[in-house]
Amino acid sequence: MVESRQAQLDMIFHALSDPTRRAILQTLTRHERSITELAKPFGMSLAAVSKHVKVLERARLVQRERRGSFSYLRLGGDAMLTAQQWIDRNRTVWEDRLEALKNLMEGKQQS
Repeated sequence: MVESRQAQLDMIFHALSDPTRRAILQTLTRHERSITELAKPFGMSLAAVSKHVKVLERARLVQRERRGSFSYLRLGGDAMLTAQQWIDRNRTVWEDRLEALKNLMEGKQQS
């Protein structure tokens, strides 16, 4: 279970590491879109956009629904929640460490 959760996190952060994929996600925050609609502002082929979409799908950041001959995409919120939970857990660890370092440095400066 831990390994599959870790693998899911790896896929999420890999998907989010690309500016085109982040832009696709931003576009989908307004409403669902077809892949054709998503491709227009990027000036890239449908095949290139489809590759980005597949990465987002594997990470569960988007969900695809087929209607006739068109595929429509919408945000898949659970993956973003998974990433946010990981960030929140690690943020408290780093905030505590930085606070301890600050206290240590302030203590040395007063000596």
